[in-house]
Amino acid sequence: MNPSWPALLVDGDVTLRPIRMRDQRAWREVNRRNRDWLRPWEATIPPPAPGAPLAQRPTYRQMVRHLRAEANAGRMLPFVIEYQGRLVGQLTVAGITWGSMCSGHVGYWVDREVAGRGVMPTAVAMAVDHCFRSVGLHRVEICIRPENGPSRRVVEKLGFREEGLRPRYLHIDGAWRDHLIYVLTAEEAPEGLVHRWHQARRPGTSRK
Repeated sequence: MNPSWPALLVDGDVTLRPIRMRDQRAWREVNRRNRDWLRPWEATIPPPAPGAPLAQRPTYRQMVRHLRAEANAGRMLPFVIEYQGRLVGQLTVAGITWGSMCSGHVGYWVDREVAGRGVMPTAVAMAVDHCFRSVGLHRVEICIRPENGPSRRVVEKLGFREEGLRPRYLHIDGAWRDHLIYVLTAEEAPEGLVHRWHQARRPGTSRK
């Protein structure tokens, strides 16, 4: 079992909690409404090699079972995002590696209806603080397509540093896409990202 999971993280109107089977109806409804908005940034399955079977996208229940198993094994933290009690997105800390690395990477999406309200920076800040303080990770990465300005602004507001470009890194929207790598280590956020985010939102500060 994973001692840092399940976890419930709350800051104001934003909550991160484990994804559940009974979230299926709300999760599908948010995805349906945001299909066109999310498609350019959504991971896709590349065509199989000649003779290999065609991979199928998992059903919602298969996805949740997989996420739960990975969380219990300590390799993943699969959250849904709630805003004012309503499911509005998903945030997953995946690829958790221990040993001499102690690293993981964060992926997320959010309902377009609540974009621009600080929901996503708050959610990322809570997740990263949990990774550093409770899980014991040392480094967190977030990989973002260069064209995805709103997502880049999320990590820039939180003080992630851009580490470089990984060409043709992930299969997104039907093709292999370049990604910028944003990174933060525990030493770079000693006061915590939630505290940093609240400070950045105070009147008169440089970050918006």
